[in-house]
Amino acid sequence: MERVNNTLLTAFILTGIPYPLRLRTLFFVFFLLIYILTQLGNLLIFITVWADPRLHARPMYIFLGVLSVIDMGISSIIVPRLMMNFTLGVKSIPFGGCVAQLYFYHFLGSTQCFLYTLMAYDRYLAICQPLRYPVLMTAKLSALLVAGAWVAGSIHGALQAILTFRLPYCGPNQVDYFFCDIPAVLRLACADTTVNELVTFVDIGVVVASCFFLILLSYIQIIQAILRIHTADGRRRAFSTCGAHVTVVTVYYVPCAFIYLRPETNSPLDGAAALFPTAITPFLNPLIYTLRNQEVKLALKTMLRSPRTMSEV
Repeated sequence: MERVNNTLLTAFILTGIPYPLRLRTLFFVFFLLIYILTQLGNLLIFITVWADPRLHARPMYIFLGVLSVIDMGISSIIVPRLMMNFTLGVKSIPFGGCVAQLYFYHFLGSTQCFLYTLMAYDRYLAICQPLRYPVLMTAKLSALLVAGAWVAGSIHGALQAILTFRLPYCGPNQVDYFFCDIPAVLRLACADTTVNELVTFVDIGVVVASCFFLILLSYIQIIQAILRIHTADGRRRAFSTCGAHVTVVTVYYVPCAFIYLRPETNSPLDGAAALFPTAITPFLNPLIYTLRNQEVKLALKTMLRSPRTMSEV
């Protein structure tokens, strides 16, 4: 199946995450439900935003629709392969499949990172510059910003994939992880990985740190603006508008920082932390954004109650 020693590997074996064998079926069903609900929930949000003219004409909901597409993509790249961990047999992945998985994960993951930053900037303009917001953040500008996020994410993913797989892999082929990610794959390289580790740390560190800093700066300004609102109802509505975004950003950034922005270790906690950006966050996003957003809930109820009403609005 694969060649070792002095020849290059043609496949990797994903060892997955450790679990008690008696719980194999339970975990398989659990992640199957997570995957199905993730796809349905994000698809529902995307269709709701696309079908309601009041939503897809507003930048905030353009970003939300794109986020739903990214979440469906990340879940589809990772979770089906994770579910194979709970089946019998060897869980091998072709060399090309490993390259593709790593590329698309970092492509979509970094695009999501940029998108969170755009969403924070959008909320900053809406709350801190409410009178100028329609001029500063138009639907056309938001579409251009989204396109820029996709391009930047694609470049980032390509850079990481090229740097990782330019190295020779000729020794052990067992990836001690549930998907092909940079730290786990680099441990199998038959060459010095110092440069790769440094570039990965700097590249991902710059992306994560810069996005997080801009988000933090936006929310500092937002909190200051909210505290100047005189009415309690106004403050509550402003905090509610931003609460969903803050929750998602926290769940996303903390595990990513734990995995990539620390000295190289092979901790069993890495796999648990990686479940958040790959499986848990895509599953939670539809719940968080629909439960905390009155406009999305209203549009969703209207669409489900009467499809004809949506077309007439």
